[in-house]
Amino acid sequence: MRTASLVNYSGFRFLQSCINGLLQLPRTSSTPFSLQSSFRILTIMDSHKNPTSSFSGFAPSKHSHGRGRGFNARGNSERSSSLGGGYGKDKVDALGRLLVRILRHMASELNLNMRSDGFVKVQDLLKLHLKTFANIPLRLHTVDDIKEAVRKDNKQRLSLLEESGELWVRANQGHSIETVETESLLKPIISAEEVPVCVHGTYKKDLQSILEQGLKRMRRLHVHFSCGLPTDGGVISGMRRDVNMLIFLDVKKALEEGMKLYISENKVILTEGFDGVVQPLYRTLHNKPKPYIPLFLKSRQWLCHFL
Repeated sequence: MRTASLVNYSGFRFLQSCINGLLQLPRTSSTPFSLQSSFRILTIMDSHKNPTSSFSGFAPSKHSHGRGRGFNARGNSERSSSLGGGYGKDKVDALGRLLVRILRHMASELNLNMRSDGFVKVQDLLKLHLKTFANIPLRLHTVDDIKEAVRKDNKQRLSLLEESGELWVRANQGHSIETVETESLLKPIISAEEVPVCVHGTYKKDLQSILEQGLKRMRRLHVHFSCGLPTDGGVISGMRRDVNMLIFLDVKKALEEGMKLYISENKVILTEGFDGVVQPLYRTLHNKPKPYIPLFLKSRQWLCHFL
């Protein structure tokens, strides 16, 4: 037996549903995107109560909401420690991870000449006194190594440009470097039809802060959203694999209210929000039922599904 009701909690509108352990998203004309095909049945439950859920592999993370993987800036250009992430020891993978970190967060610190669209000369990168996580100095890598690292990056976080005989590389999104200009880096989204799904992945531990303060861009230039869902299969750019909360943005309403949205080459949706925040209209929430799953940000009100 299925029941559904709208409940008000201190200015918040919530949709409460119970469907024998499974919740099917309603089809409504007010929803500007269709989730029926790619997200037909929502089975997110508390991971302790439902370990067989399709989201059961999404464990809570130590990372704070909206911050992304972050970076650790240091003043020395000469570094004996290796950089580039702690995943695997494949030299190409390690090179790619270091390139992403440099191009997103470290170009200014390393005195790299970065264009407003985020591109840096490959030859300038190969002169840096840095080692990758595979403990290989950048100077021992070649242009072909960088090309392979860009090609093999499964989230397509890097792109190459050949201009006047010079090879350039950039990170497609995720920057904290303020010299990068949004309009030069990204393509503006004009219509909600361009992005049928716009979802931010986060963690249950951060929900209260998000409900009170909104989604913040933190040290980065933008708040990140994905145009795919974990249930879609394959690699989803713009979302961590271990998220256990999903927040959907009503793109149509956001555009109508003047929010500027952009999409990167690797299909990550980005926005500065309003003053760096994608903010709900109301800042407090009382009498929260648990477990709770946030799904929609609509007209700056949070519409949540409860299981």
